[in-house]
Order: sequence, then C-alpha cells, then structure tokens
Amino acid sequence: MPSLQGRRALVTGASQGIGRAVALRLAQEGAAVAINYHTSRAGAEDLVAAITSAGGTAVALAADVSDGEQAEALVQGTVKALGGLDILVNNAGITRDGLLMRMSEEDWDMVLDTNLKGAFLCTKAAVRHMVRQRWGRIVNMSSVVGVTGNAGQANYAAAKAGLIGLTKTVAREVGSRGITVNALAPGFITTQMVEGLSDEVRARVVERITLGRLGSPEDVAGTVAFLAGEDAGYITGQVIGVDGGLAI
Repeated sequence: MPSLQGRRALVTGASQGIGRAVALRLAQEGAAVAINYHTSRAGAEDLVAAITSAGGTAVALAADVSDGEQAEALVQGTVKALGGLDILVNNAGITRDGLLMRMSEEDWDMVLDTNLKGAFLCTKAAVRHMVRQRWGRIVNMSSVVGVTGNAGQANYAAAKAGLIGLTKTVAREVGSRGITVNALAPGFITTQMVEGLSDEVRARVVERITLGRLGSPEDVAGTVAFLAGEDAGYITGQVIGVDGGLAI
C-alpha cells in the first residue's frame, strides 16, 4: 500500500518546479493533494489533470499566501475539498535578486512576505487542524543559501534562514501533539531559476557540488515524501540538506 494512503496534503506554490514534483510524488504515495498557485492557473490545472488521470485525487486552489485572509481561506478550502489536512508543504517562494546597496525596500518586503510570512500564515492556520487530530507533518522549503548566505540574495537568504528558525520553534511548540516540523535546504535544482544561468556559471556551480551534478526536483520530492510519512515520525526540528554535498 502507498505510504501516504488516506492522507490529505497542501503544497503551496505547486504549479511548477519543486512544488509540482512534490505534489506529484505525494499523490503517487497515495495522498490527496491541494495544489496552491498564485498566478499560474494553467500550470496548476495541468497538474491536477495529471494526478487525476493517474487515479489520484487533486484540486487546484488559488491564493496569495502572503495575505492573511487568503492563507486562512486556502487552508479552509483544502479541509473542505479533501476532508481534512494532514501534511503541509510550505514551498511558495520568489526571488528579487540584487546587491544590498541596490536592493529596494519593495524587493526586500516582497520576498520576505511570500517566502517567510507566507509560511508563517499557512502554518498557523494548518496547525489548528493538526492539533485537534494529534497528527501532522509540516515541511518548510528553505535553501542552502539560508545556511551559507549568497551575495546578491540578502532578501532571499534572510527569508530562508528565517524559515529555519520558524521550523525549530514550531517543532518545539507542537511536538507533544504528534506534529513534526522539518525544513529542507535544497542546493542548485534544475528549475526555471537555475535554467536561466549561463553555461559558464552552471559549470562553475557543478564544480562545487560533491556529487558532480545539479539536483532534480524529484530529488527534493523524495525527501519530502519521506518526511511526510510514518517512517519519519521521530524526526522533527531538523534541516536536511538536499544539495549534493554543496554545503559540506
């Protein structure tokens, strides 16, 4: 039997990239999945079609997770559509890169609001349901740059580092209720963000990766699926690098 049979999951920012791969993997493991999107309705609906055509259950739900009312409505909509909520993957994220001296306050706020505040709002809403059922899995998508920092990404790195602090704190608060909270710190994954790099830059990046290759969204999705299941029931408050050894 699939490892997540009967579970209900919400994946934010799931219309493309890592979020899409995570949603697909959770569905393959038997979970019913709510696909959150903000702007890419077509991508979300395509993903729902892919899951349902394979015999799974999925629904697309639009929401800007940085808005408190929309985040709350997203969680409530998931519960209504799927009959409950067991797994939350806070994956929604954006970048607005630039050196600190040139970074606008707007670009700082936009990245922190989506990447960090959005996770806070969705977690706060989801925990209410998980506490009542005394079971839950929350996985926050941090980044290797939240651990190491990265020039030109002060806003992104700060948000991802903040997710690590949020992960550890919420894990302490809800552990007695059977809820685990963990973070992943992916490295360079072959998504649209990385595909925009020049061949020269990509080659330099690969040289720094112990395993000698870029990661795939499926590499990340497999780790999420593990953390969402019963076998990870004694793991909480952890930051797991999925970076091919980049941060060693």
